[in-house]
Amino acid sequence: MRDPFGAVWAVPQAAGLPFYAEQADECTVFEHTWRCKLPLLIKGPTGCGKTRFVEHMAARLGRPLVTVSCHDDLSAADLVGRFLIGDGETIWSDGPLARAVRQGAICYLDEVVEARKDTTVVLHPLADDRRALPIERTGEQLDAAPGFMLVMSYNPGYQNVLKGLKPSTRQRFVALDMGYPNPDVESRIVAAEGGVAEPVAASLVRLAQALRSLTDHDLEETASTRLLVAAARLQASGMPMLLACRMAIVNALTDDPATASGLYEVVRAVMGDGC
Repeated sequence: MRDPFGAVWAVPQAAGLPFYAEQADECTVFEHTWRCKLPLLIKGPTGCGKTRFVEHMAARLGRPLVTVSCHDDLSAADLVGRFLIGDGETIWSDGPLARAVRQGAICYLDEVVEARKDTTVVLHPLADDRRALPIERTGEQLDAAPGFMLVMSYNPGYQNVLKGLKPSTRQRFVALDMGYPNPDVESRIVAAEGGVAEPVAASLVRLAQALRSLTDHDLEETASTRLLVAAARLQASGMPMLLACRMAIVNALTDDPATASGLYEVVRAVMGDGC
């Protein structure tokens, strides 16, 4: 469910947990951080499973989850709320962060460094022992309901002087580093999420490892687990593997024809022309 501020709300489902293959001790870290009423910062490359991990843990802990995809225009008001005019009167409408604080939900700010600087300052009282959200426009101070947790993520590969978290923000959070899973775990993920057999998933993971080892191509990002799953789904639907890899992996990584040609040669070398 998407609210008027663009945030996505999810409630725990009795049907089961969202699929997630644990890489190390991240589930233990998340659960202890939640129980200790601490905020969590997740760092990792694009497509490594950060969002799925948070979805899995929210369901596992039985907490509603609100996800906010941060962007350049995201302001503090977009998170906290604003006055709206309706039926001839002005009424206050909580933003996704305020609603999460009131309801004891897990609030997940995805790629938080993309948001405007004034946004992270609003989070400070929630990310320390106060666990409170002051709402200046109404004069209200919201104390976090039991079960509330603040989770943020970002990709360190994109961090620069202009898009980084201040030490005053970072040091309020427990920090968890995530990377791409080891080959065995990644193969399980691709097989389960892509709907392909283990040998097919393993071949896609070998391709990803080859692409991730490249140093002579100017790529902003490399082949993520997400891209492998997309290629697997295309192949499972009947698309030839080489075409699936070209569409879901090579073309997603670059717009440069020469670079795409080089990457496709790697695909052919790893996957074989007979795929």
